[in-house]
Amino acid sequence: MFETVIGLEVHVQLNTKTKLFCACPTSFAAQQNINTCPTCLALPGALPVVNQEAAVKAMRLGYSINGNVNHTSYFDRKSYFYPDSPTAYQITQLTKAIVQKGEVFIDLADGTQKRIGMTQAHLEADAGKNMHEGDHSKVDLNRAGTPLLEIVSDPDMRNSDEAVAYLKKLHSMVRYIDISDANMQEGSFRCDVNVSIRPKGQEAFGTRVEIKNINSFKFVAQAIAYEVQRQTEAYEDGVYETEVNQETRLWNVEKGITKSMRGKEEAADYRYFPDPDLRPLIVTQTMIDEAKMMPELPDAKIKRYVEELGIKSDDARVITSDKEMAYYFEAMLAQGATPKTAVTWLTSELLGRLKKAGFAILNSPIDAQTLGLLVAKISDSTISGKGGKELLDYMMLNESRDIVALIDTLGLAQVSDDGAILAIIDKILLNNSDKVEQYKGGKEKLFGFFVGQTMKASKGAANPSKVNELLKDRLG
Repeated sequence: MFETVIGLEVHVQLNTKTKLFCACPTSFAAQQNINTCPTCLALPGALPVVNQEAAVKAMRLGYSINGNVNHTSYFDRKSYFYPDSPTAYQITQLTKAIVQKGEVFIDLADGTQKRIGMTQAHLEADAGKNMHEGDHSKVDLNRAGTPLLEIVSDPDMRNSDEAVAYLKKLHSMVRYIDISDANMQEGSFRCDVNVSIRPKGQEAFGTRVEIKNINSFKFVAQAIAYEVQRQTEAYEDGVYETEVNQETRLWNVEKGITKSMRGKEEAADYRYFPDPDLRPLIVTQTMIDEAKMMPELPDAKIKRYVEELGIKSDDARVITSDKEMAYYFEAMLAQGATPKTAVTWLTSELLGRLKKAGFAILNSPIDAQTLGLLVAKISDSTISGKGGKELLDYMMLNESRDIVALIDTLGLAQVSDDGAILAIIDKILLNNSDKVEQYKGGKEKLFGFFVGQTMKASKGAANPSKVNELLKDRLG
């Protein structure tokens, strides 16, 4: 039996206005090579200056993961020769990063939590972008110098489920603290996966393989599964030493396999040395205060939702998994919706309709205030649950959002007037006198028949609880 050992290096593109070491804008989806200057083009004589906003955002991540935020950190040069790197080196942090240590707690399938340790989070400059067209290639340097925060985990994960849970937790956190849009499709949140196996009980790690630049939770799980199988089969076939090398591999989405890219470099191969153009990064009290200004984090929200609002922990985790959904939920409560009813209508009724229509919570055609008021109208028995669903369906297809007017227009208001309901009940009982006698003779299951007939006669408008109350009274 083998044990899988997984560590992740997550690259988060920080949502700063300008690049890490110059004043060029980070909006690189513009005309090629237009957002460049002598510094990010590495022209002779140009000197880098650290972007304070990037440093503050890195510190904010550090505080959110209970990390050690270093008040003095250093930048180093990591040498490599790629066409999309005009400097022929990357400015990064090796000797002393801005954030060291830290932890994230993930939820496991059995309801328990597991601590995933953090090695460090360091600032570094992104490279440009290679574009291949036919038999020639081009380089766009708009992205060169964009600030990245590389978050390095300890090798604490033991299967793909834990790796994906960790990634999702980290993805949620960086969005909550607003340091990145974490758009995986655009590469703002991508990761390198380090995988090895070892016989169970062995302390020494096996040969580590790195799978580069995966930008999907699904692909992370698939790449880990494939790599574990490849390494396990090599071990069982007696070719582990020759087939599994310390190397960098790429995930082939179409074929569902990893492919060798290059031998994995050691630190000496990168020729790290302190960057001579950058002084130590020394943070100020103003930067510390700004970094600590952050919203309520997901774990704290879950605890509050469970303890103060009385909702189930699983529901709380679903709601807090996305910050827009959590804010939507809280806006519903502000409209008078009760927490438990709001959970049902948000996670089941609204999300189901949004998924079917191809919307996300962020661009929902029904805002939180409208849904909150709808739920409040159900809670105070103005409309029934069935009427609420009809109203929701109508609003998904129409622009009108005036709940009060729509209830009247669509005739969804529940009848709670005793006189009106009693008139219906008396007619039902008169027309079914034989069943009334059977009920009084002991066939109590017929009570449901009378309720159903009353609701049908009222076309669903009668208040169900009022119907039950009055029927019991009439039937003695």
